[in-house]
Amino acid sequence: MAEAEDGLPPAGQAAGAATLLRLVRDGRPRTRAELVAETGMGRSAVAERVDTLLTSGLLTQTDNARSTGGRPPSTFVFNPSSRVVLAADVGATHAKTAITDMAGAVLAEEDLTLEIAAGPETVLKQVSEHGEALLGRAGRDRGDLLGIGIGLPGPVEHASGKPTNPPIMPGWDGFDVPAYVADLLGTRALVDNDVNLMALGEHRTQWPEWQHMIYVKIATGIGSGLIADGRLHRGSQGVAGDMGHVQLPNEADVPCRCGNTGCLEALASGAALAAKLTELGMPALSSADVVAQARNGSVTTLKLIRQAGRHIGEVLATAVSLFNPSGIVIGGALSQAGEHLVAGIREVVYQRSLPLATQDLRIVQSAAGERAGVYGAAAMVVEHAFTPAELPQHLLPPAPRAATA
Repeated sequence: MAEAEDGLPPAGQAAGAATLLRLVRDGRPRTRAELVAETGMGRSAVAERVDTLLTSGLLTQTDNARSTGGRPPSTFVFNPSSRVVLAADVGATHAKTAITDMAGAVLAEEDLTLEIAAGPETVLKQVSEHGEALLGRAGRDRGDLLGIGIGLPGPVEHASGKPTNPPIMPGWDGFDVPAYVADLLGTRALVDNDVNLMALGEHRTQWPEWQHMIYVKIATGIGSGLIADGRLHRGSQGVAGDMGHVQLPNEADVPCRCGNTGCLEALASGAALAAKLTELGMPALSSADVVAQARNGSVTTLKLIRQAGRHIGEVLATAVSLFNPSGIVIGGALSQAGEHLVAGIREVVYQRSLPLATQDLRIVQSAAGERAGVYGAAAMVVEHAFTPAELPQHLLPPAPRAATA
């Protein structure tokens, strides 16, 4: 493959390599002849791009295919371990960091205690330092990084990676997170809202057959991420899925932290339930406390959780009619309280949505669990890196590993 003046393959030729990568990322070995047949590219073009991908380490040769007469043809398969991703799911008081390979397999992970209100420099330095330590634990180094993916608990302008008026993140508004992290770790960083990445991670790892999906995170607040036609749908300003501040018509007197009243989050979030339990003489400070009381069999707590599910179901019933998803996934800390929350949601959604929209609809608890966010952050980085515009910089041979003592 010819090189441009900067040593990278031309973008036009990289498009063919990107096509091959999209095909082989399913993990099935293919011969050159199969790649020709499946892509429609010529034999010489496929051979050239296969050689480039082999040199870069993104493709590897496997055992020969069965011969149909003569010498058995070579087969090629995606090599997910040739690069790694640093993924971080940052919350208000904690973060989950992980090193994954390019197929999303977690190689090392760690949960951190932090305060998002401490400001971007403090939080991002902490995440980056722990991420670099995780690289060492996984037996990798900076040269192996394909990129860094970060989820933040507030609105993010995805194109720039800058938080936009985040309500619980003082000092973060307009901060150039990608540039700051890239300067710390020397590689590209991508940023999105945490719930968007949870939706992406849940979809890619658990429900790839669902082309239309809603992921709902129910924790201190309530938010959702939308998958449309198999892709993350962010909306024109990146705030699609902000269902926590949809007003419930019969609850107009309940104040919300956003300044309005009657918001779903003010009635059905983990913070709202914790406050209600405290009023009833059952002290609770967080979603985790609510879950703990539910697991201990508190009838009052279980009733409140079931009603919270009904409130959430009211908003989701409208979303089902508008969006017509294949499935709704319920995640977040409060989802760990058991079936009562999901049962309340199902009760209202199936009752109020059109039968045609719900005849095949599934409403399930998250299967990816606490890893949904890091799965999504890793997927975001990989999918971005393998676009024709970005791929050329990853088609160079990997840097040699430093010798170990």
